[in-house]
Amino acid sequence: MADTTATSPLAESLQAAMNAARKAQDKDRTLVLGTIIANLKNRRIELRREPSEDEVVEVIRKGIKLRREAAEQYEKASRPELAAIELGQIAVLTEFLPPAVDPDEIRQAVRAAIAGGAKDVGKVMGQVLPKFKGRTEGKVINDIVREELQKG
Repeated sequence: MADTTATSPLAESLQAAMNAARKAQDKDRTLVLGTIIANLKNRRIELRREPSEDEVVEVIRKGIKLRREAAEQYEKASRPELAAIELGQIAVLTEFLPPAVDPDEIRQAVRAAIAGGAKDVGKVMGQVLPKFKGRTEGKVINDIVREELQKG
């Protein structure tokens, strides 16, 4: 019996991109997309259902974060050639993310949370992060929160 659950358009585009990379014999692109698709399958098993579009974005962002951390470690270890590979993989994954949120929009939400009585990083993050979940990285929000709290 065929699987009738709907997959997200983003997951389908990842699969199509991997198939195209295979046909083009682009080993690097095939590898990074295959890894993310495997992570998505693990997420599907974990959830016991198809991941939503936001959950697919979350998996991609996590892949980017891991690669960014690896690139930083390679740079510290004076291995720029390995860091370049990680940065190349980040570029491939970034293609599949929705457009980034304007930092001014985040800053307005942070200011509103602070004006509403949140006076520490944890409370502000708790109010602001859900509004931008899946649309930007937590680190970006955290940096803006810290800037705004220092001003106030």
